[in-house]
Amino acid sequence: MNAPFPIDPRPLRLLIAAPRGFCAGVDRAIEIVERAIVRYGPPVYVRHEIVHNRFVVDGLKAKGAIFVETLDDVPDGVPVIFSAHGVPKSVPAAATARGLEWLDATCPLVSKVHRQAERQIEAGRHILFIGHAGHPEVIGTFGQVPDGNMTLIETIADVAALPFPADAELAYLSQTTLSVDDTAAIIAAIQARYPKVTAPKAEDICYATSNRQAAVKEIAPLCQLVLVIGAPNSSNSLRLVEVAERSGAIGRMIQRGADIDPAWLSDVTTLGVTAGASAPEELVEEVLARLRGLRPVEAEEVVTARERITFKLPRQLVG
Repeated sequence: MNAPFPIDPRPLRLLIAAPRGFCAGVDRAIEIVERAIVRYGPPVYVRHEIVHNRFVVDGLKAKGAIFVETLDDVPDGVPVIFSAHGVPKSVPAAATARGLEWLDATCPLVSKVHRQAERQIEAGRHILFIGHAGHPEVIGTFGQVPDGNMTLIETIADVAALPFPADAELAYLSQTTLSVDDTAAIIAAIQARYPKVTAPKAEDICYATSNRQAAVKEIAPLCQLVLVIGAPNSSNSLRLVEVAERSGAIGRMIQRGADIDPAWLSDVTTLGVTAGASAPEELVEEVLARLRGLRPVEAEEVVTARERITFKLPRQLVG
């Protein structure tokens, strides 16, 4: 329980990054689940966590969502929703074969990468896909094309180990939630080794990932510590911790205000706070309340971009 007065009388300068928290794809995915519960009645099944945040998932469970990892766990006759990270083509095909009504909450920016993958294969190119092994978005993207047509690239060393000749018909794509700087370095290595490689028409890393990393780059050099509100399995949140550390601050991932150890603040005069794209503003307010219970706070929001993007809902849930 927090003390009723600050345990440390020194003022703490607090720089709150903006943009932070929910992006348009996460907003859309959560609204799909909420609307589906209203339309169909509970329970509504969701394959995989709709977004990578326990607070959000638990809130949707309380409303009537049931989260499962495979379609085998979904009973007949109930609707199922696919998560914002995207799924292999085989998943909706299997749901249709079972006669399940399904809704796709895949982020439209992930779906854009899926369509690019299909087009590159149709053009006869092998895809070098930059991403993290085992991430649901990577699994979903690999599942858009026939086996053997895509190679995962995680590091520059992976580029050096590729078996393709310099004149091979290749294209590259990437996961949407990667480090902007790391991905740029890998792309440079790919282009150096394969000068004729086909690039995507537009940057694959999504606007929200790029904007949140840019905001952290702005505040982190001024801070001794940056707190990133997010989940350990959230790729974009983990990248924010890395960006903070590369910018000269200590980066710490937290999920709730209670995770903050007062000892972390002992040598801190300026603290940064941000939130991954799956973390709601409610958790930001909780963290700020916790900090105000530990130190006198002088808070300032540092805005580096304005986001006004929205995505349409599936037609089944409109009207």
